[in-house]
Amino acid sequence: MSGLRREEVALLANVSVDYYIRLEQGRAGNPSVAVLTAVADALRMDQAERDHLRSLACAAPPAVPPKAAVRPQLQAMLDAMQDVPAIVVDRLSNVLAWNSGATAVIADFEDPRRRNLARLYFLDPRSREYYVDWETVAQDAVALLRRASAEYAEDAELAALVDELRTASPDFERFWLSQNVQNRSHCPKTLNHPEAGRLTFSLESLQLPGNNSQHVITYTPADPPTEAWISARRGQSPLAVS
Repeated sequence: MSGLRREEVALLANVSVDYYIRLEQGRAGNPSVAVLTAVADALRMDQAERDHLRSLACAAPPAVPPKAAVRPQLQAMLDAMQDVPAIVVDRLSNVLAWNSGATAVIADFEDPRRRNLARLYFLDPRSREYYVDWETVAQDAVALLRRASAEYAEDAELAALVDELRTASPDFERFWLSQNVQNRSHCPKTLNHPEAGRLTFSLESLQLPGNNSQHVITYTPADPPTEAWISARRGQSPLAVS
């Protein structure tokens, strides 16, 4: 809830103002679930914000997930989804696996320099025209990195990526300072493809079980022209522009 003073939040959460200030500053020790829930209720946080708050308040941050290759069975599943572009990404937005549809509509991931979505969105100027709603796409990418930064506070590789993007992109810095942690697991995605024109997809992000922080992201064609173009393009060369 915007506009509340600390005293008002403390009153609504049934804690002292001094304790709430220490909680804000990370000096409250290990706050209970009840206290965190009360603060979240007072601020009318949504589920993503509540999860983020719990990550920030965690006394012992979880260990950084080990680097893990994508299982061959998962790659086989992606390859079988010929009419649905799909990728596997990690907490740093690194693209770990992809199918031919993904190289047709997202980027040529055969080039190792293109295997990070956040860098693509913020450091490749062509992305601003390629993604019809670039601001939303970019803000979602920043929100995911901010959530990961809270969950894995000791992740040096993640911190280095964030520092790189904050230095290189004023837009990334602007979105980062907004502290948005919304987590959209599904949304529409519209692209200005250099060959096909306007393509429309329905994006779904599915977290894989285990402790590797990997997600499968699928792009399901959302209209007949997009579906027809994807089907007709099977087996052709990767996307050259993106």
